[in-house]
Amino acid sequence: MNSMLQPSAPLPGSYRSSYSQLGTFYDEKYQLMWYFMHASPRPCFSPALLDEIRHFHGTVVSQNTLSEGRKISYIALASDVPGVFNLGGDLNLFRTLIQSKDRNGLLRYTTSCIKALHANISHLDQDITTISLVQGDALGGGFESALSSNVLIAERSAKMGLPEILFNLFPGMGAYSLLSRKVGIANAERMILSGKIYTADELHDMGVVDILAEDKHGERAVYDYIQKEDRAKNGYRALRKVKDLCSPVTYEELIKVGEIWVDAALRLEARDLRMMERLVARQSAKHQGAA
Repeated sequence: MNSMLQPSAPLPGSYRSSYSQLGTFYDEKYQLMWYFMHASPRPCFSPALLDEIRHFHGTVVSQNTLSEGRKISYIALASDVPGVFNLGGDLNLFRTLIQSKDRNGLLRYTTSCIKALHANISHLDQDITTISLVQGDALGGGFESALSSNVLIAERSAKMGLPEILFNLFPGMGAYSLLSRKVGIANAERMILSGKIYTADELHDMGVVDILAEDKHGERAVYDYIQKEDRAKNGYRALRKVKDLCSPVTYEELIKVGEIWVDAALRLEARDLRMMERLVARQSAKHQGAA
């Protein structure tokens, strides 16, 4: 985090001791909980990272339920990996499960992703505003996770996109559901089928990115947004309830889309898997270069 924006009160050790791929900090002044992804060996949604995110979400709910707990009004998803928000699904795992025709394994992974995504979409069924801060690349499932927050803030140098079509697949963990509600069906389909990687500026112009921040000022933009919402919190949160009512993204919808994704993944051919393997190698090289 930016040195001038260090959290005013770190979480108790019990929050952090069990996490290996997630860092958390609590800023008591703003009732803001940060959580930073740093999955290994690649900054993707590994099963371990997904487990830790689900545990973190449960801890946030528990804290807001306990009368003596710390009040949490905002949670902000970000990354500790320089130049990378998240590179998406665990392509190595996909390739292994597809080659072995393990439908149940693919479905378990898909369901795990969707549970974490939907919890964020539904703001943990709490009076909480969810924020994504994208600094660097957010690809595939990384882009989907960023889209799942109530507010998407991106630094100007960030890049986001859905490259799945390059290996003959589609993003099946929420991209269509989220983008079609935000920018319309035609634009959502165009983005998914193009495989294009967009700049933060382009996505801000399209209405996908809510707030565009200058590089190295992303954290400041998060705090500026919180201060703005706090000044009219009743109106902001009432409008969010209207959005949840009028344009709901249900768990059932996401699961059905996920099942379509699983069946499509099992139809991939050897050449598609080779392309997936090349993407894994490219992403791993980029991660090692940034480390």
